Amino acid sequence: MNELPFYEPAGGEIELVEHAWKNRLPVLIKGPTGVGKTRFVAHMAARLGLPLFTVACHDDLTAADLVGRHLIGDGATYWSDGPLTRAVREGGICYLDEVVEARKDTTVVIHPLADHRRTLPIDRTGEVLHAPDSFMLIVSYNPGYQNFMKGMKPSTRQRFVSLRFDFPSAEREIAVLRGETGCDEMMARQLVSIGRSLRALKDVDLEEVASTRLLVYAAILMRDGLDPVEACRAALVESLTDDVEVATALMEVVLATFGR
Repeated sequence: MNELPFYEPAGGEIELVEHAWKNRLPVLIKGPTGVGKTRFVAHMAARLGLPLFTVACHDDLTAADLVGRHLIGDGATYWSDGPLTRAVREGGICYLDEVVEARKDTTVVIHPLADHRRTLPIDRTGEVLHAPDSFMLIVSYNPGYQNFMKGMKPSTRQRFVSLRFDFPSAEREIAVLRGETGCDEMMARQLVSIGRSLRALKDVDLEEVASTRLLVYAAILMRDGLDPVEACRAALVESLTDDVEVATALMEVVLATFGR
């Protein structure tokens, strides 16, 4: 058996998804960027022994990108399955990351897979695929980042069992950094303290706050010998803002811990 991707549980999310899979229920995971949603799905796919088909959703994603299309090659036309169709055929997990970024006319294709029918009609081939028991549909999005035009339709959202992810507690985030990077406890505590301080800033205009993912990046750079201030500047500050004044304010938080 392959080694499970590292994941530090927050509570009962592993048990919930196992129950959802056993009962053929789709799952929606909502939460901020960089708090472990994608890693959790990879962990669960390995834990359940299922192939994982991940789709990074975006504005130009079409139904054909998910389901498949006819291609021309060697003078002939042939059908090529998309990742959603492959997941249904192979009985794996299809994970639609940031699903609300896709056009609404695209995400409609998941509706029959996300209710009691568990079917995938393929109009271009005339097939109607019935999902095997092992198939699972998981979608995610960041509700705090989306504007009104990119919210998830109630008719879609209410087809899912839902999980809310949030920034971890300090101790759990320390455990994540140590488990993910192998850094020592002091380094992990310093970075987590910086991350929590950055998230608590009230008078700084940021689209998103420091994620656990960015703290992991900083820990990796520091563990490899990069100066802590420069590691935090590159992995945290410059990744969060392009505004020079805002970057200066964020660096003050870093220098309060690693200043010389």
